[in-house]
Amino acid sequence: MKDQTTHFGFRTVPLTEKSKLVREVFDSVADRYDLMNDLMSFGIHRLWKQLAVYLSGVRYGERVLDLAGGTGDLTALLQPRVGDKGEVILADINAAMLRRGRDRLIDQGLVTNIRYVQADAQALPFADETFDCVTIGFGLRNVTDKNKALRSMHRVLKPGGRLLILEFSKPRGEWFSKLYDFYSFNVLPLLGRLVAGDEDSYRYLAESIRMHPDQDALKAMMAKAGFERTEYFNLTLGVVAIHRGYKL
Repeated sequence: MKDQTTHFGFRTVPLTEKSKLVREVFDSVADRYDLMNDLMSFGIHRLWKQLAVYLSGVRYGERVLDLAGGTGDLTALLQPRVGDKGEVILADINAAMLRRGRDRLIDQGLVTNIRYVQADAQALPFADETFDCVTIGFGLRNVTDKNKALRSMHRVLKPGGRLLILEFSKPRGEWFSKLYDFYSFNVLPLLGRLVAGDEDSYRYLAESIRMHPDQDALKAMMAKAGFERTEYFNLTLGVVAIHRGYKL
């Protein structure tokens, strides 16, 4: 294990160090995370998240795991859908992000049928077949072993349950890809420095998107982990994709 390596953005780092480095990034950006999301995406991330929740098909009375849920945007959308007979668990490996999410949801008056769990996506601390739906928004690319995480998500889903992955992906079209690259590697770090006081973390976030599997590769990984009827939906010319798969 000590000799194995993985990527942290464009850097190659020891496998055992990536989770620590990712934690440091999100410890740094937690307080300005929501503001930066609005600035970086021009507010469009809110529409992406609404569509992901719509495609989840979550219904009254269901149990949902919002994994890598961060500051709680998806949980806030899911909680009214499950109603007073359901439950949403907001889980994140990062304590600072989890605290931020809990405080935001309480400030919004969302206090019932929500629980908070600090959890690693690669080793979820839940029994088999616990959830009707698992969502993970903009978190999978930061996981060290994505295949292990996908198997863990499959394990905790009930038969008939579904996984929704909302993540940055590979844009379509050469001209748009070039424009997106310029924006990612020049504008995002500048915004990070001016607004969050942290240029390096936002440079890492841009790099991590380029290291994440593209649409078809992630779909194949989901199938290998046991998911069936896997499909994806490109949003904003492929800047973001929603992947959906079922445990049958």
